[in-house]
Amino acid sequence: MRKRNESVTVEHERAAAAAASVPGPLDKGCSLRRSLRLPASAAAEGMKRPLGRRYGLWFRLRKLLLWLLGMYIAIPFLVKLCPAIQAKLVFLNFVRVPYFIDLKRPQDQGLNHTCNYYLQPEEDVTIGVWHTVPAALWKNARGKDQLWFEEALGSSHPVILYLHGNAGTRGGDHRVELYKVLSSLGYHVVTFDYRGWGDSIGSPSERGMTYDALHVFDWIKARSGDNPVYIWGHSLGTGVATNLVRRLCERETPPDALILESPFTNIREEARSHPFSVASTQYFPGFDWFFLDPITTSGIKFANDENVKYISCSLLILHAEDDPVVPFHLGKKLYNIAATSRSFRDYKVQFVPFHTDLGYRHKYIYRSPELPRILREFLGKSEHEHHH
Repeated sequence: MRKRNESVTVEHERAAAAAASVPGPLDKGCSLRRSLRLPASAAAEGMKRPLGRRYGLWFRLRKLLLWLLGMYIAIPFLVKLCPAIQAKLVFLNFVRVPYFIDLKRPQDQGLNHTCNYYLQPEEDVTIGVWHTVPAALWKNARGKDQLWFEEALGSSHPVILYLHGNAGTRGGDHRVELYKVLSSLGYHVVTFDYRGWGDSIGSPSERGMTYDALHVFDWIKARSGDNPVYIWGHSLGTGVATNLVRRLCERETPPDALILESPFTNIREEARSHPFSVASTQYFPGFDWFFLDPITTSGIKFANDENVKYISCSLLILHAEDDPVVPFHLGKKLYNIAATSRSFRDYKVQFVPFHTDLGYRHKYIYRSPELPRILREFLGKSEHEHHH
């Protein structure tokens, strides 16, 4: 009896406990709400997460803004204290485009009638030179050595000494395409990389670039006989070209003509007119003092506007209206200075614009189907053109 009573009592207690665990109908909603309510610590942690993310994002943004502000202040002072930095930005000789080409092998760029030379303008300076013969000599040029190419300069074909702009090398795509056009028109094309460019050895400077050009010009004249020699400068190369031609005129050995493609007046005006500089001059006080004065301190002037006052030979200026690097108005301004200069009173001065719709911009004037006619009319039709 006692055991049975004990078992009944245990079962009764279990039933009471089970009944107590089930909420009554009146308390059911409240009990469920209480059971779903988060603990206070968990709710606080959930609120901290989005706040923490927002705070972390703001902290990173503020850090970035402070870093940009620091660079905005530090770079101008760095350039001012180290003018060599500004010189590198003008020359951009450290930019070698296209990459991975062997400058010793111009045939890899489709110039099968081109020879690679190395000349030494000064001690410890070596410059790489390409000589492309007229297309009429293409078959004869195959497999020939440097001596044959040098002797070919004495054939009855005019010579163009091409002075390229900053950045890249003598193997730049648009430059190679121009060599091909000029070769097809019956010209020898001699071009080179200034000291510090491409595979040429030496440190770049305006004086050094001009001396390199003078050395190559004299090298050509020593081999070309009475054949006309023209000088063609593009972009920064126009500064080298006018430096060279002014010096040649002063020593009374001028070239037969000077061609300037996308020229500027002087490097200071060009730097101020560059797209990157236009925005800076509006938002950066003291832009001239910080950025332009160091260019002059580095001895970089490329004063085309001054040089043309001392040049005595025919001058042709080619400029695209949509040029984004050297603004069209600078080329026009240079033409106006040259056209009124007494030094050109006995020579032809011509300015040829290329309309914006053509899309030639800074370096694609070689694509113009009018270019052969322009050169023929300006330089004069002669018996040594490609159809001879």
